[in-house]
Amino acid sequence: MKGKARVRVARLEGGRWREVRDEVAAEAPLEIRLRYGDEMASLGVVLRTPGQDAELAAGLLYTEGLLQDPKEVLAIAPCTDGSLPPEAREGVIQVFLRHPLPSLPRRHLALTAACGACGREALPDPERLGLSPPPPLAVDPDLLLALPERLGKAQRLFQTTGGLHAAALFDREGRLVALREDVGRHNALDKLIGWAFLQGKLPLHGHILLVSGRAGYELLVKALAAGIPVFCAVSAPTSLAVALAQAYGLTLVGFLRPGRMNVYAGQERVAPTGGPELLP
Repeated sequence: MKGKARVRVARLEGGRWREVRDEVAAEAPLEIRLRYGDEMASLGVVLRTPGQDAELAAGLLYTEGLLQDPKEVLAIAPCTDGSLPPEAREGVIQVFLRHPLPSLPRRHLALTAACGACGREALPDPERLGLSPPPPLAVDPDLLLALPERLGKAQRLFQTTGGLHAAALFDREGRLVALREDVGRHNALDKLIGWAFLQGKLPLHGHILLVSGRAGYELLVKALAAGIPVFCAVSAPTSLAVALAQAYGLTLVGFLRPGRMNVYAGQERVAPTGGPELLP
């Protein structure tokens, strides 16, 4: 499978050492290049789990506000630069545009799998991106409590490597629509949004997002860009994420585990009738 690699490992078990083969999550650099005619510009290099590279590129470009419509994309294809050796070409994806190259955001560092905002001169700004609140979606708390188990069962690469984040999209009935895994939480969400973008499914109104890690500010911006009204995470949110959810009317759920969850924004949409009173 493309997203994992086999390595030798020394394992201590029962007081004895032995050498075994183990499977780890694959991680490799990917340069994203934009092309229009003879013009070329590099968006940067991202560390990702190989696979769904076209979705990753499309999702990143969309959530950066550099693409608005899949019709703007002529093709997304691997690099064919003959000046590079074959192994280097595998780490380059090209996005061919139907229009002149947009002005790219300035970054001082390569993109990383850990924090999509690293290296930026400024944080992603929902107002600059022209984002608006999605239509509110009322959800049953019991439906939300069932989602982590469904996520876990669908994480095929995580089950064998234990080293991947996931972003899963569910419909309003709790049915899994799509799931993407990656070593980077931002990459996983970009792949998911890129899939929806290329399929012409945006905005994702009436859907629920569940991520396997924490809910950070930039992940909330990406969800907002995709029109997702309910953001759930198995871990904690950050203060900026809570403030953004409150400002834009997103429902934000953290520490979503079997039998428990915290609602940080939009509690009235999780228990619209007969719900618990909020403490002052």
